[in-house]
Amino acid sequence: MFCRTHIGSIIAILALVLVACSQPESAQETTTEKSFRAPAYPLITIDPYTSAWSTSDQLFDIPVKHWTGKNQSLIGAVRVDGETYRFLGKEEIPLQVVVPNAKYEAWEGKYVTDKPASGWEKPDFNDASWKTGKAAFGTPNTGQTKTDWTTAHIWIRREFTLPEVNSESDLFLIYSHDDDFELYLNGKEIINTGNRAKSEVILKLDKSLLNIGGKNTIAAHCWDRGGLAYVDFGIFKESDEKPVFAQTAVQNNVQLAATGTHYNFTCGPVDLKLEFISPLLPDNLDLLSRPVNYINYTVKSNDNKKHEVQVYIETTPEWAVNELSQEVVVTTGTKGGVNWVKAGTVEQPVLQKKGDNVRIDWGYHYLASAGKEGTSIRIGDFTQSKQLFTKNELPNVGPDEFVTKMSQSMPALVFTDNLGTVADNAKSGYVMIAYDDIESIQYFGDNLRAWWTKNGEVSIEDVLQKAVTERDAVLASCSKLDEELYAEAKEAGGEKYADLCVLAFRQSIAAHKLVKDTEENILFLSKENFSNGSIGTVDVTYPSAPLYLMYNPDLLKGMLNPIFYYSESGKWTKPFAAHDVGTYPKANGQTYGGDMPVEESGNMIILAAAIANAEGNADYAAEHWDVLTTWANYLLENGLDPENQLCTDDFAGHFAHNINLSAKAIMGIAAYGKMAAMLGKTNIAEKYTSEAKKMAQEWMKMADDGDHYRLTFDQPGTWSQKYNLVWDKLLEFGIFPSEVAQTEIAYYLTKQNKYGLPLDNRKDYTKSDWIVWTATLADDKATFEKFIDPLYLFVTETPDRVPMSDWYMTTDATQVGFQARSVVGGYFIKMLE
Repeated sequence: MFCRTHIGSIIAILALVLVACSQPESAQETTTEKSFRAPAYPLITIDPYTSAWSTSDQLFDIPVKHWTGKNQSLIGAVRVDGETYRFLGKEEIPLQVVVPNAKYEAWEGKYVTDKPASGWEKPDFNDASWKTGKAAFGTPNTGQTKTDWTTAHIWIRREFTLPEVNSESDLFLIYSHDDDFELYLNGKEIINTGNRAKSEVILKLDKSLLNIGGKNTIAAHCWDRGGLAYVDFGIFKESDEKPVFAQTAVQNNVQLAATGTHYNFTCGPVDLKLEFISPLLPDNLDLLSRPVNYINYTVKSNDNKKHEVQVYIETTPEWAVNELSQEVVVTTGTKGGVNWVKAGTVEQPVLQKKGDNVRIDWGYHYLASAGKEGTSIRIGDFTQSKQLFTKNELPNVGPDEFVTKMSQSMPALVFTDNLGTVADNAKSGYVMIAYDDIESIQYFGDNLRAWWTKNGEVSIEDVLQKAVTERDAVLASCSKLDEELYAEAKEAGGEKYADLCVLAFRQSIAAHKLVKDTEENILFLSKENFSNGSIGTVDVTYPSAPLYLMYNPDLLKGMLNPIFYYSESGKWTKPFAAHDVGTYPKANGQTYGGDMPVEESGNMIILAAAIANAEGNADYAAEHWDVLTTWANYLLENGLDPENQLCTDDFAGHFAHNINLSAKAIMGIAAYGKMAAMLGKTNIAEKYTSEAKKMAQEWMKMADDGDHYRLTFDQPGTWSQKYNLVWDKLLEFGIFPSEVAQTEIAYYLTKQNKYGLPLDNRKDYTKSDWIVWTATLADDKATFEKFIDPLYLFVTETPDRVPMSDWYMTTDATQVGFQARSVVGGYFIKMLE
């Protein structure tokens, strides 16, 4: 049995014993906090929408980012004896509109869809015969489309008068295109993308190409190669406002733990310790769902002298919008000793938007504090608030409400703490970041609230008060989890493996949303971040599962329940499992364009067996036995030599006779047999186990390529990672002889590149989660670490500073695609051994 409950109930005695370990004063490097260079450091991790990361080595080098790469402004500074040091984030005023794109105004242009005469890109071209339309131009109901474009090509001309701008201000073209795009500014080509699609690209313009105060022409051509089509562009300028917090602290180190990221700074004559704590405790679902994170800080003199210290932490309404052009309202409030500023859109389009590269624009972002003496929290102007802080003149009160568009005027949510005189005895405090999304998921027509609301009985104000009163106990439990997780991971796979698990923990959990359906069933719904935005994807659940099998199988049940319901309700009628249940946050049925019959059926059966193994009984499987039987029979009939279809590595395309997919089918049939045996269904157990063993023998003959096994049955001289075989070892099926896995492991060691083992012989890219699964096939820890070392090198050396990608090139550590996905929960598979 490989499940264990990790934390248990939070009890007062334990909290009193451990609380000292969790205070900001203790943010030293220990066995639970390791310094290593991450591609991005998790700061605030609540759910797929509320997320903030540092994507630079120093916390103050660039603005804090949402996992999508958009700014999620979070700025911090300390004032020491009148001198200000910025330690968190960076001021970046949004670009201001000069010539609007369609997000700000449905601008008008001329267009044709048949190839025009030569010279169409020149300013003096006669376009009188062209049609007139409003931007954006694209597939109906896409983005800001106002003029439908459904042909292969479109040519667009836009004439405009450029207003006078500050001679020192840089100008930028912001453009979106799908697919190939060429653009001319006053007759000169400045963009030619080739075959690709991009959104919101920012290009600095050569101002010598523009007629300031006069007539200008932009001419563009776009070629839609299939799928969606889109064209939009506009010109923007730098804000005239200049950064206020110019001077930075000195960052001494950054350390990671499972539930926290810890920084140490020198700010002139004082030292600052900073903690970002996300209480994502897997066995405490109320706390895991609670949408509140802590930012703890501690200041102490480093020169044995006394110093006057004030702390400043600020966010903006960027946390609560999808686009900066949306109108926002910022208000203040207080209840039960907790003070806050909250921000949200005026429109509040609850659950209206869905998709991948989309941020939440309903509900409210909160910056909150416990209201201790010396602290204040208020609405302020983005620049003026900082200017006043540097002069120690921040007013005690501000407006109670402020309505604006951030593209016109950027408001700030401001927290300050006057620590007074700081000497050798450290002084500390904290502020909270929270999000109330009102309604979280649409589930087969029902709008569901987050788990923490108790079906609407608990308010965000209640939760903020609990976050204050329970803080010591929460921090103690976080500290306990940090210590135990690191120790267990290190014991299982070594220090580098433990570091990877620590970095994966928050990323995986925060890529889900925890809710209940109307029948009180747990739903733990994933979002395919920077993949396609699907919700509840089975082949994302499958690689993510080990983390949840390790720490709370109920969460894995919450990932499987939507797929079981989809089939059992009759809404999904095919004899194999669905791929997904929609596009986040709308879980109303599969939206993915194709099926993965063997893949998803095998995944569901294997994970049901893994839950049974973890819990020591097959009660959960018994609840879903009929549909599990349907899927198992499908695998019996179709699984040994799969026809042309996708597997979880769908980016590699369709192909037939997939040997690793066949292995998954065999594991699925064996898993069904194991569960039947646990349920006392002896005859069924014997039948399916026997069939799995027969199929395995056939598999070995058909896949044999001498010193390894092939990629497909019909292609000698090929190879692939057979990561699906890991369940034969972990669940002790005994289906394949042990030498099969060891033959593969020995061969893989001859195929590794600098940054890891490729997925197969076709390309040099790989999937990081599968590397760890494959490595777990090894018989000893030393061999396991031979696969982990290059993966660790990728994570610590990749040039792509994004929340950990799972799809990358093994030759140069560059990201191919995907980021911030839950699948890194798969790293924990070694700990199940």
